[in-house]
Amino acid sequence: MSWRPSQLGCSMLHPYENNMRMVVQRVSRAKATVEGRVTGEIGAGLAILLGVGKEDTSAIAAAMAEKASNLRIFEDEQGKMNRSLLDVKGEALVVSQFTLYGDARGQRRPSFISAAPPELAKELYEEFCEALRELGVNVGTGIFQAMMSVELVNEGPVTILIDSDKTF
Repeated sequence: MSWRPSQLGCSMLHPYENNMRMVVQRVSRAKATVEGRVTGEIGAGLAILLGVGKEDTSAIAAAMAEKASNLRIFEDEQGKMNRSLLDVKGEALVVSQFTLYGDARGQRRPSFISAAPPELAKELYEEFCEALRELGVNVGTGIFQAMMSVELVNEGPVTILIDSDKTF
């Protein structure tokens, strides 16, 4: 089956550029550090790298928080991935990551033109974090636009790519 970019609500030039993106990793612990100071630290749960696109909205941020918190990637008693972050009462470390929009097709230096401008990205990043908190998730964060060191222990390893347009 072929698709047309117009069916996905995107442009012909860059068919996957208008969506919020997440890299979700199941972790036993994670932390973000800025200038030697820990800004966010969690135990078992999810490390989420969040990329905000130009066309993203508050509704998309809320839906993506719902998706992340209900993603069944934690093992049940039979060892199957049937439990969500909410089920296991896990935590989330959320780090803003505009480089998820790096487009290196046909070039060596990535372009980030599809990433949201900083004002919009910060607003939607904060709304995403708040939506997780409203769902009952303890949320640790980095500092928006800061140079950070992110440390984590990926359990499994389990790493899932998610975007709001469901292209992967």
